[in-house]
Amino acid sequence: MSTFTMINNILAGNHEIPEDSILSQTVLSQPDLRVILFRFARGQELSEHTAAKPALLHFLEGEAVVTLGDSVQEAGSNTLIHMEANLPHSIEARTAVSMLLVLLG
Repeated sequence: MSTFTMINNILAGNHEIPEDSILSQTVLSQPDLRVILFRFARGQELSEHTAAKPALLHFLEGEAVVTLGDSVQEAGSNTLIHMEANLPHSIEARTAVSMLLVLLG
């Protein structure tokens, strides 16, 4: 018997992001996997931090600047970034941004 989780239209619901806010919602949590939907208002920033696990950043909508260690990258819709554990990183939203964070392991 196969088991799976399917989430249709992960961005369904309220698209309004309060000004000066970052919203986050866990959409899937399992022992070795966690998926969190982030919604950034324009100009909002996650300051530099690290994650103890490898992670994927999947930008669904919007434009952001992502700092990964010493590298500064532009990220737009449909950008996917893989990060090893403990890589210092930060995110600045140039427009309203919707992003999935997938924590692995």
